[in-house]
Amino acid sequence: MPTALAILAAYLLGSVPFAMISSKVFGLADPRTYGSGNPGATNVLRSGNKKAALMTLIGDALKGAVAVIVAQQMGFSDTVIALVALAVFIGHLYPVFLKFKGGKGVATAAGVLLALDPILGLAVAGIWLLVAYVSRYSSLAALIAAAAAPVVSALMHGANNQTVVVGILGMALIGKHWQNIQRLMAGQESKIGSKKK
Repeated sequence: MPTALAILAAYLLGSVPFAMISSKVFGLADPRTYGSGNPGATNVLRSGNKKAALMTLIGDALKGAVAVIVAQQMGFSDTVIALVALAVFIGHLYPVFLKFKGGKGVATAAGVLLALDPILGLAVAGIWLLVAYVSRYSSLAALIAAAAAPVVSALMHGANNQTVVVGILGMALIGKHWQNIQRLMAGQESKIGSKKK
């Protein structure tokens, strides 16, 4: 029962839509109505309001980190912590509060990774930042970081529960970016900081 409650609580926490909350706080339009239509920090940035985008980024990352840290502090096994990590991430991707149509999970995955292993989280975040800085494409940075994350985890820890979780997170992130992949290949992807349409 405690395990089931922890997983359910993590999913519900993951479902909290910070893109919607920050947009309301700053008096912005629903982020699902412009740009990519994605309720995430990158799309909120297209509104031109950097503070709202930052609030979204921090909120989405914190919910991933908090779920894992609380599970760790409660003394759950590595397996349960891994399930909690997946649950909070899935909650962001498929939130009950938004009819199961959520964000792409980059910030939430970053929070999860930082809580599971700060060094791994910082390494993956560094890959994202480098690719984003060079290319100006948030989606490309996310795709490369997602593909690199399980490799970095395996090099650091071998094929343990954490590496399996990181691999699942990476595959889900890549799957959620399928339309971005198509736009990147067609040369139609929006760059970081481009305004909403």
